[in-house]
This record gives sequence, C-alpha cells and structure tokens, in this order.
Amino acid sequence: MGSTKNFYREIAPLAASDSFLVFDRVKDSFDFPVHYHPEFEINFIQNGKGVKRVVGDNIEEIDNVELVLIGPNLYHGWELNKCTSKKIHEITIQFHNDLFHESLLSRRIMNPIRDMFNRSIHGILFSKKTAEELTPRLVRLSKLDGMDYFLEITSLLYDLANSRNQRLLSTYTVDYDTFDDYDKMKLVYEYVQKHFAEKITLEDVANVASMSIISFNRFIKKRTGKTFVNYINDIRIGYAARWLVEKDMSVSEVAFKSGFNNIANFNRSFKATKNCTPSQYREEFSGLKRIL
Repeated sequence: MGSTKNFYREIAPLAASDSFLVFDRVKDSFDFPVHYHPEFEINFIQNGKGVKRVVGDNIEEIDNVELVLIGPNLYHGWELNKCTSKKIHEITIQFHNDLFHESLLSRRIMNPIRDMFNRSIHGILFSKKTAEELTPRLVRLSKLDGMDYFLEITSLLYDLANSRNQRLLSTYTVDYDTFDDYDKMKLVYEYVQKHFAEKITLEDVANVASMSIISFNRFIKKRTGKTFVNYINDIRIGYAARWLVEKDMSVSEVAFKSGFNNIANFNRSFKATKNCTPSQYREEFSGLKRIL
C-alpha cells in the first residue's frame, strides 16, 4: 500500500446533493500539482501532446488525445512538460464515490461499470481510438442539463467500461481505511459539512467523534495530514470555490457565506489552497457545469 502524505487532498466543489461536476475549458498552460480526492474523476485532454501525467507510481508523457479514469484517493497530477500547444482542451468529470450504490452496481447490466470502478484504483488509460470516438459526446456534456446530463454520463461510463485496449497505469493502490469516508472521520466530515459556515470549535468536533481534544488532534492529523483548523478551512474553501463559479456574488460575500470572518484571512487561505486568488479562480473555472 502506498501513502498520500506527501500530496495535498483536494476539496472538490461537489456538494452531497450533487451528482456530477464537469469542467470544460481551453487553456494555454496545464499544470495541476499532484493531489488526491475521494471522488472518481474522468479526465479528457485534447491538443496536449507532451504533457506529463502522474497517476500513482506511473509517470508518462501523453499523446495528443487521451482519456483516463482516476479512482477515489489515487494521487494524480499533470505538468505542462514538453507541450507547446496554446489550445489545450480539458474536460474533467467528477462524481462521488458512492453515487452508484452497491445495490445498483450488483445488477447484471451494471457489472461492467462495477468492474471498471474496481480497476480504477490503479487508474485506467483508455485507448486513443476510444478517446477519439467519445470526443463529440464529451464535448456536448456541458451543453446538457438535468436528467439528460445524468443519463449521458452513465451511458459514457458504460461504453468506457466495455471499450477495448484499456490499460492500468499504477501498481500503487490505496488503503481505503485511511480516508474520511469511514468510521469516526465520516461523522466528523458530516458535522463539518453541516456547520462549516458557523463557528466550529475543536471541542465541538472532538465531542462528535467521542474523543478527547488531545486524542482528536492526533486523529485528524493522521487521517487528513492537516491540523484541525486547516481541515475546516479546506472544506470552507471548497464551498467558496464552488460559489465563485456558480453565483453572482462578490468575493467578500463568498468569504462570509463560507465561514470566514474577514476577507484578508479568506484571501490568504484561498491562495494557499488553490494557488491563485479568488478572482483568478473565478476566471479560470468559468466553464464549470454543476448538476444537482
């Protein structure tokens, strides 16, 4: 089993009530530091020949068109590397790791998707032919809405699962017992999700986990690699990032709505987490499409 302690945990702007997120944009640079998150991720890149892709312990330069599926908590990232294109087209789809419940995945018709999800703990590279054939459908995704969007992504997952010449990327696998969607950490996560906009004390959350403050401090550091304050701020920044691209709200309104009591602290925390200012993030992610 590998460790993610040297990489940061990304807080995706994906609420519990959401089904999927899609980012669709064209960029002249392409650098995503190595990170991980509990959501599944499909990543499509066009005009990116020479970009370096990192998935687990696999490091490769990508071709002009590529399509990968990243399983929950598998670390991954991209660097511009040798790519000289000024029009790199990226489409990223994220969805919760429990969106498709086991009771659904156990149905015969869903077996290919379930098997693909199981393999995705290594990261899956789909063939260039598959990527090219699915390009028009991926491009159309951001133009769909509601149930049409949900059904089309489910159909895409089914076609990916049945496609030929898939390749596993990493020998690294994830120890799922170390992540937030289990036991006491799940209780903590749910509490913070509900109260992130309010003042949350260390004592409050330690009580939720039925632990002393000292024990909880050690626990959350071990589980997340972060201090309690940094963990709370990451959750808040995740919501702030979502609202910056979805809502017609000022940066200061987003800051206070997400639980920060002053704009300077918000700007500092946001830049430390996202490597850009809130305004830059809003401009960069203007192609976001959200489905509830």
